[in-house]
Amino acid sequence: MQKRFMCIWFRHLLTDWLAIRHPELKDTAFVIAAPERGRMIITAASLPAEQQGIHTGMTVADARAVSTNLKVFDAEEGKAAKLLRMLGLRCIRYSPIVAIDLPAGLMIDITGCAHLWGGERAYLKEIILKLRAKGFDARGAIADTVGAAWAVARFGKVSPIIAGNAQASAISSMPPAALRLEAEVQELLRKLGLNTIGSFMQMPASVLRRRFGNSILTRLRQALGFEDERIIPLVPPVMHQERLPCLEPIKTATGIEIAIQQLLAQLCSQLQSEGRGIRKAILKCYRVDGKMVQAGISTNRGSYSVSHLFNLFGLQISKIEPALGIELFILEAPKVEEIDPLQEQLWANKPGLQDNSLAELLDKLAGKVGANAISRYLPVEHYWPERSVRRAATLQEPLPTNWRANRLRPVRLLARPETIEVMALIPDYPPKIFIYRNKRHTIQKADGPERIEREWWLDQGEHRDYYTVEDTDGCRYWLFRSGHFDSDGTQWYIHGFFA
Repeated sequence: MQKRFMCIWFRHLLTDWLAIRHPELKDTAFVIAAPERGRMIITAASLPAEQQGIHTGMTVADARAVSTNLKVFDAEEGKAAKLLRMLGLRCIRYSPIVAIDLPAGLMIDITGCAHLWGGERAYLKEIILKLRAKGFDARGAIADTVGAAWAVARFGKVSPIIAGNAQASAISSMPPAALRLEAEVQELLRKLGLNTIGSFMQMPASVLRRRFGNSILTRLRQALGFEDERIIPLVPPVMHQERLPCLEPIKTATGIEIAIQQLLAQLCSQLQSEGRGIRKAILKCYRVDGKMVQAGISTNRGSYSVSHLFNLFGLQISKIEPALGIELFILEAPKVEEIDPLQEQLWANKPGLQDNSLAELLDKLAGKVGANAISRYLPVEHYWPERSVRRAATLQEPLPTNWRANRLRPVRLLARPETIEVMALIPDYPPKIFIYRNKRHTIQKADGPERIEREWWLDQGEHRDYYTVEDTDGCRYWLFRSGHFDSDGTQWYIHGFFA
């Protein structure tokens, strides 16, 4: 697929932002200035100020001589980057790859996106009109290369949409500044009478390099499409993604359900052809008011079952606030996994962890009580009980080692042993009485000790002597003593509870 790019230029980015925040400035001549070598230099001027002859780079003193009622505001460092980031994040609804182009532009990779809005012309019109409706004086252009789109957005006078492989003719009549060249190179070109790109476009590369350096060759080749230009997206794009723009804003739960079903059908069809299934999916809903709301689901095993995934999203629909309406739905699958169709068929009617019905049941429970409330644990080869298990990443992850079944272990194991107070101690015996969380327990039965040594290659310290004890209420606990009975600083702990 032929790459296509859009560049957007905000002609009065900073002054537009001030006018949006302070509507009384809309038709007023004002500038933004910053100190430079003891003088206040204008860094941005509003359109009414420019119409009076005031421009960027002029001193404030000279500007006041032109306009006696000129308003001056102090420049805020880094403000342009913040505004472009905000605007770029808003444009992600139109394409997953949006990059900032300082000091006053955005670069967007629109490959494969324009058809969702009825073609490139409608696509460009949609974006530019939305930005202008917000109060920004924006211009945009579309071309095969970033360089050509950048040039046409700023210097183009005819169509803002350049047909495929037509960038050479589109930029040939433009000044060298359209190639984003350094000021020194532009000045040298002007002195030599090379006032348009076409005047030096066909010159031998060796001549251009010798007279003007490598930058002019790089920019020229990038604009003509002979060299790729990399753009760094604001947000790393998700590989598996589907988009659904709406002709009319969606305000009802039924409309949201229809959108989810359509997106899932498209995404699951793509993943099924790749032999993959969804482990995590995020639905992003872009509203008319410019805000984005989202809902997410996760599964215990990869799935491309539209009905199952839709049921999981059904639990989240009530959390989506459509407000004035949703104009764009984006479904992303940031986490997928390989699925073996033969294995799926083999286990279709078998009970156990590989059973699809069990996985789907766990997914539904996770959607109601939260994914963190359900866990699967696997054994790990460690002596210390709290180190001997770990949380499984997936439902299908195989056992790294067998569970140890020759020793009795509590049903509930504390993540960290908790200290207890003990009384009536006898050497190498459990205590007769212990106090845990201000409750006194009298032990009537006990079994042990079971000595568990510390892993000397990991850390140093005392061993543990574990006892299984039962109090007068019939409750059973797992206690241990750290170190020998007669050692200094001997401490008792509770580590688990039996059924």
